[in-house]
Amino acid sequence: MVAMIDVQNLPDYRQIEIDKVGIKDISYPITVLDREKGRQRTVASINMYVGLPHQFKGTHMSRFVEILNEYRGELISLKSMKEILHKMKERLQAVSAHLEIEFPYFIEKKAPVSKTKGLMEYRCRFVGSLQDKIDLEVGVQVPICTLCPCSKEISDYGAHNQRGVVNLRLRFKKFVWLEDIIKLVEEAGSSELYSILKRVDEKYITEKAYQNPKFVEDVVREIAERLLADNNITWFAVEAENFESIHNHSAYAYIEREKSR
Repeated sequence: MVAMIDVQNLPDYRQIEIDKVGIKDISYPITVLDREKGRQRTVASINMYVGLPHQFKGTHMSRFVEILNEYRGELISLKSMKEILHKMKERLQAVSAHLEIEFPYFIEKKAPVSKTKGLMEYRCRFVGSLQDKIDLEVGVQVPICTLCPCSKEISDYGAHNQRGVVNLRLRFKKFVWLEDIIKLVEEAGSSELYSILKRVDEKYITEKAYQNPKFVEDVVREIAERLLADNNITWFAVEAENFESIHNHSAYAYIEREKSR
C-alpha cells in the first residue's frame, strides 16, 4: 500500500489556535433515559468540536464519527458524555473538546378531563465541554400557554391568550430527570399544552388559563424562583417567548443566574 501524506498533521506557521473545529448537524440514533419506560430511542442532531492547537494544519474529521460509532446502541447519559469528551480530546490531540446533542423527547400525557392519551414532543439538549475540567449542561424547550393579565383586567369579557415557548438550561450537582425539568416549566405557564384535546378538555384549559393569567415576565420569574431555592442547581438560564395573538411581534424575557457551588 502506498503511504499517504497526513495533511492534517502538517505544521501551520500562522501561530493561531482555533477555538472550535469539527463536525456539525450529524443525524444519529441515540438512546436516552426515560423515567417511565427505562429507555427511549430517538434521533439526535449532534455537533462535535475540538480546540485545535496552533501547530496543526487541521483536525481529523473522521475520528469524530468513529468515536460516536463506539457508542451506537448504548445509553447516552452525562456519564457517557464525559467519556466521549475525554476520547475526543485525547485522540485528536486537542486543547479542548465540545459536544452538543439535541433530540426530540416524547412524553405520554393524558388530557386533563377526558384522559385521552397523546404524545407530547419536547426538544432537549445535552451540552458538554472539556478543557481543564468537565462542564455539563442540560436544556429543554417546552411549549406553554399564557393568558395576558392586562387584557383580562381591561376587557369587559374575555382576554387574549397565546402559545409560547420556554428554553431552560441548567447545570447541577446531581442527576435530574428531564421529566422534572419539563414539569417545572409547564407549571409556570397559564396552562400546559396537550397533543389531543376533547371539548371538555378545551373548556377546562380555557377556564384554567383565564384564572391563571401570566406575563412573560411572570413565567421566567416563577421558574427562576424555584431554581434559586433548589440547592442542586448551580447555574441556570431561562428565556420565554410568547407568540402574541393580537400583536405583530413576540414578547420576550430572560434570566440567567450563577449560584455558589
